[in-house]
Amino acid sequence: MNFADRLSDAVESRRSQLVLGLDPDPSRLLPDAVGFAGEGTAAERAARAVAAHCALLIDAAGSACVGVKLQMACFERLGAPGWQALVDTSAAARAAGLLAIADGKRGDVPHTAAAYGQALVGTTPTPFGDVVGLKADAVTANPLLGRDALEPIVEAARRSGAGTFVLVRTSNPGAAELQDAGNGEPLRDRLARMVDELGADGVGSRGLSDTGAVVGATEPGIVAAMRELMPRAIFLLPGIGAQGGRVDQLGPAFAPGRGAALVTASRSIVDAALEAGRPGAALPAAQSLREAAWELSA
Repeated sequence: MNFADRLSDAVESRRSQLVLGLDPDPSRLLPDAVGFAGEGTAAERAARAVAAHCALLIDAAGSACVGVKLQMACFERLGAPGWQALVDTSAAARAAGLLAIADGKRGDVPHTAAAYGQALVGTTPTPFGDVVGLKADAVTANPLLGRDALEPIVEAARRSGAGTFVLVRTSNPGAAELQDAGNGEPLRDRLARMVDELGADGVGSRGLSDTGAVVGATEPGIVAAMRELMPRAIFLLPGIGAQGGRVDQLGPAFAPGRGAALVTASRSIVDAALEAGRPGAALPAAQSLREAAWELSA
C-alpha cells in the first residue's frame, strides 16, 4: 500500500499528527528503565536500558501519537547492542500501532544509497537467504549528493510501501548558512522542486506522495513557501518546543489535508517524564501537542 495512504489512514484512525521523537541519552534514562540493564558489557547493559526507556515512553505517550521518530545515532553509538535496541524499539512502536521513522539522514553515492535502502526498509539477498533490514515505515535522507544518490533510497522505500523524508529546510540555527543561500534562488527551493519531481510517481489516492520533506517548524514563513513548491509532499516538521517552533504557526503545512504534515516533538515530551521520574508524565505534553495540531488542521 502506498505510504501516503497508509499514513493518512493512521492519522484519521488515531486522530493525531504527532510523532514522538526518541533520542535516548544513555546517561539520562527513566529510573524504571535502568532496572532492565541486566548483566553483560557496558554496551549491552546500556542498550537494554535504552530499549526499556523507549518502550516505557511509547507505552505512556503512544496513545497521543501516530508514530515515533528514532534518532539512529543515539542507538548506534552503543555499537551492535545499540542496533538491537533500535530494532527492539521499532518493533515496540509497531506493536503499539505506531509508524516507525528511521531518522538517520542517509545519503551517499548510488550503490551505497541502495545498501542503505536495503538496511532500513528492504532486504539484502545473500547465498544463505535474504537478510531482513530494520523494516522502518519511513526514513530521512540527505539530498546533497544529488538526485542519483536519492533515487535508490526513494525507490527502495516505495517498493516496500515505505516513505522517504528528504532534508529540505532543517530546524537548526545553522541551516540558513547553506539552505537559504544561492544565486537568485535559495538551495531549499531547488531541493523542494527535486522532492516534488521525485514524488510524482508515488502519489496515492488522496493526492499526497510517498516522498516527503523535512521542513523545520522554526521558520513558519519558510514552511508556507515550501508548501507552495511541494503541494503533494508530506512534511515532517521538527523543531517544536525546545527549539522554539509553535504548532499554531504551521497552518500552511496542513493545507492539502490532515495527513499532509507530521509534527515531531522530542524533548518537550520526554523531558516531562524525565523531570518527574515517571513515564506517565509524558502523556499530558503529548496530548496538548496532538490537540493543537488536530484543531489547526481542521
